[in-house]
Amino acid sequence: MNFLSVEQLTKSYGERLLFSDLTFGIEQGQKVAIVAKNGAGKSTLLRCLLGLEPPDSGTVTFRKELRIAFMEQTEDLNPELSVLDAVLDHDLPEIKLIKAYTDALAANDEAKLGDLYQELTEHQAWDLEVKVQQVLSVLKLSGITQKVGQLSGGQKKRVALAKVLLSEAEFLILDEPTNHLDLDMIEWLEQYLSASQLTLLMVTHDRYFLEVVCDTILELADQTVYRYKGNFSYYLEKKAEREDQLQSTIEKAKNTFRKELDWIRRQPKARGTKQKARVDAFSDLKKVANQRLDEDELELPIKMERLGTKIVEFHKVSKAFGNRVMLDDFSYHFQRQERLGIVGNNGAGKTTFLKMLTAEAAPDSGKIVIGDTIVFGYYSQDLIEVDPNMKVIDVVREVAEFIPLEKGRQLSAAQLLERFLFPRDMHYHFVHKLSGGERRRLKLLRVLMLNPNFLILDEPTNDLDIFAMSVLEEHLRLFQGSLIVVSHDRYFMDKMVDHLFVFQGEGRIKDITGNYHSYRTALAQEQRDSKNASKQPVIEAPVTIVEPEKKRKLSYKEKQEFEQIEKMLPQLETEKEQLSSELSSGNLSNEQLMEKGARLGVVVNQIDEFTLRWLELSELA
Repeated sequence: MNFLSVEQLTKSYGERLLFSDLTFGIEQGQKVAIVAKNGAGKSTLLRCLLGLEPPDSGTVTFRKELRIAFMEQTEDLNPELSVLDAVLDHDLPEIKLIKAYTDALAANDEAKLGDLYQELTEHQAWDLEVKVQQVLSVLKLSGITQKVGQLSGGQKKRVALAKVLLSEAEFLILDEPTNHLDLDMIEWLEQYLSASQLTLLMVTHDRYFLEVVCDTILELADQTVYRYKGNFSYYLEKKAEREDQLQSTIEKAKNTFRKELDWIRRQPKARGTKQKARVDAFSDLKKVANQRLDEDELELPIKMERLGTKIVEFHKVSKAFGNRVMLDDFSYHFQRQERLGIVGNNGAGKTTFLKMLTAEAAPDSGKIVIGDTIVFGYYSQDLIEVDPNMKVIDVVREVAEFIPLEKGRQLSAAQLLERFLFPRDMHYHFVHKLSGGERRRLKLLRVLMLNPNFLILDEPTNDLDIFAMSVLEEHLRLFQGSLIVVSHDRYFMDKMVDHLFVFQGEGRIKDITGNYHSYRTALAQEQRDSKNASKQPVIEAPVTIVEPEKKRKLSYKEKQEFEQIEKMLPQLETEKEQLSSELSSGNLSNEQLMEKGARLGVVVNQIDEFTLRWLELSELA
């Protein structure tokens, strides 16, 4: 069933054409992502689809009576609403019942609770009530009575996401849904969207998210759209094939163009029909031959200061702010060409650690020894701090007019900008006209111009498109110094680091060999072991980052797990029906209502988890 049809959609701003004659469709159940470079018009396209901005021409048609929910990058929430009211701000009977139930529960109104239990059962809304509690919990929206106007930007983003997920819409349109989410939230959202039957259209720079969730990629490039029926890996493969074919076509056209150009120069004005047709064909041939593939080549062969034998050493370092312990008797010696990733919850001490490393903060006890040859390059999350009325080229010239390279060569400021994906026509743009991604790229350039041999990158991929991320990764892969990365971009972390510092809180740091995927696999195993040791036996679906793998058969252990799930699912369904019946009977005390309601939530979650695991194992079986 077709949910969305787009025909010949065109949009421009003045002389700048964003896209022209876009034509595509989205079927029910498809999970589609739009990828493009920054400034190509991704968010504008979403707004045109929803009628929030008028296109220059073309038509957009959604299926009649389709329930649609849209999350923008900057959600316009009512600041006077509480978090709960904002999340449940939908005109649905089930949502209204859940809100009334939550209010009655807070007021301890037993009489009203009994009536609402009956209504919730009649509307089959218990699953939705459990979903509300789950979404609020996962997105860490515990202060449900707090006013939206009192929240931080990141909290508002999570409220907007929760509102969309609880809308009971059939078609979700999401613009950068993973922004301001921590890693646990992102992985939960991945699993939720992958397992759901929702139709999805989104814009995201999270490449693991694209890999796991999406089955179709729309690339917005050259003012048109290219469709790839597959996940992110498939898209990369087919995009490379398309560009190779185009390059071959251009080379052939250039060879033919040279021959035809010679003929055109030798011929008088066309007199015959054949000659005129050949002249017309020459014009078309010229357009093809003059095409250029826009290749991203971030190249920066800046001469790095030589590293000595001593890098950085931590000797029994401790640091605390009042009762909050950041580091506790920590010792570590950094090595040459070390590639370290740092992960941990907010407030666990990651930023404090980096500040002590760069001597911006002093330890309470112990000592930090920095080698004589060390030159730090610290890229923080803050935007570049320069006069917004400066021109781009002057920002680079402020550091140096010429930059020394390897083997005695040097680059001018203009040449350096070009190699860092700033074309000549951008060199005299004012900084305030740059996008967030362009400003971050300019800041990173200034950091690298200082010839660091110890590079610290704090969320370097924020606001960068997937193409800029790829070329940044290629440059860092060739970097010969020591590297520390703090990032929520799991794809980036997996490619850049070979071990992790996991900040566990209370001053504890765990060193794990391997990349981020190794860490999450180990963590998932710890969680499974912990749950298996609990009183109530629960078969836990393994939490893994899904990566393409070859088809295999069930192991003996998996066969046993498969058979056990098939036995337990009917039992849980029976228990669910019994609990729902008891809750709607009106014969339970308030304490029993709370107990039965909590148990119902556990049972529903177990049914969902076991069903997902059964589907996964059944494919192998």
